[in-house]
Amino acid sequence: MLTSDLMNKIRRIEIRTRRLVNDSFAGEYHSIFRGRGMEFDEVRPYLPGDEVRTIDWNVTARTGQPYVKRYVEERELTVMLLVDASGSGDFGSEGKFKRELAAEIASVLSFSATTNKDKVGLMIFTDKVELYIPPRKGRRHVLRLIRELLAFEPESDGTDIKLALDSINQILKRRSIVFLVSDFLDEPENYKKALHMTNRKHDVIAVDLHDPLETDIANVGLLALEDAESNEVVWVDTSDPAWRETFAQQTGRFKEAKKKVLASAGVDQVRINTDQDYVKALTLFFQKRARRLRR
Repeated sequence: MLTSDLMNKIRRIEIRTRRLVNDSFAGEYHSIFRGRGMEFDEVRPYLPGDEVRTIDWNVTARTGQPYVKRYVEERELTVMLLVDASGSGDFGSEGKFKRELAAEIASVLSFSATTNKDKVGLMIFTDKVELYIPPRKGRRHVLRLIRELLAFEPESDGTDIKLALDSINQILKRRSIVFLVSDFLDEPENYKKALHMTNRKHDVIAVDLHDPLETDIANVGLLALEDAESNEVVWVDTSDPAWRETFAQQTGRFKEAKKKVLASAGVDQVRINTDQDYVKALTLFFQKRARRLRR
């Protein structure tokens, strides 16, 4: 239901995003997400200095004068947002819940795409594909995506990144930009192969969402921890140095395993915390990627 509160939130995101795109993203977005290549535009008379290999011999033979083919960049892109709506998104010790953060980031990326006249689509997934909206252009379409992102209530709590990647590979026939927005609380080995395959066909960017409490639990004595996806509750003694050390080792190993899988697939990663300014993090990522591509 489109409540007044939801409408105000959509409007705030649109205003903020327009300013962001105009101030920071427009040039960086255009430079790092290139078109599919060059397409034929027209023929024109040959001029001194033109490449001989661009001569259109059919037109030249027909007119008796040398003509060359002119090409322009095929700029239009398709941007696909894969947004994780699993139960672990309903967590946030500071700032926002991860689910809210995912929705706002996806909204920013949607407006960035449509400002550059690119198509943008949306897939919301848990351990199944919960919603799919095909890529289209235009502000009205983007507003629909944002409305779905902010108001969506998933049916399932689980996570299956492999399923989301396999599904998008079947749906998208042309090379696209795929933003995978997730907290990646899924075993990296489960989606390793699918990620490799998807990044060969498309340009995948991992937007990795986290909350500080997930890796840094303070000494507060006995604490009940609930798995948001399985609903399993365990009690832990955070005052026990051995437990804190084991916890730090486990979270560290998981982080490294995920990082290794993303790197081996050639996927760029931007890591964002719930207490962090995501606008700054995205801007820095865009700028860093643009510098790398210009080398």
